[in-house]
Amino acid sequence: MGIKEVDFTTHAEEKLKRLTGLGVTKEKVLEIVRKPEKIVYGQYGRRIAQGLLTGELMLRIVYEEKEKIVVITA
Repeated sequence: MGIKEVDFTTHAEEKLKRLTGLGVTKEKVLEIVRKPEKIVYGQYGRRIAQGLLTGELMLRIVYEEKEKIVVITA
């Protein structure tokens, strides 16, 4: 099984722009979605991938996974 395609909602794209000052990049989001430290389950069947951004900051990425992964928000 190959790596699934990842799309970002408009909301997620806008949120990324606001989080760049904290070091959040699209590459970092993709890294955490593909290899999370932990996954928890949210509402509506969504998943929340968690990974360290820095030694003190945890990044949580809400996404849906079907034929492809759709990042809802970070």
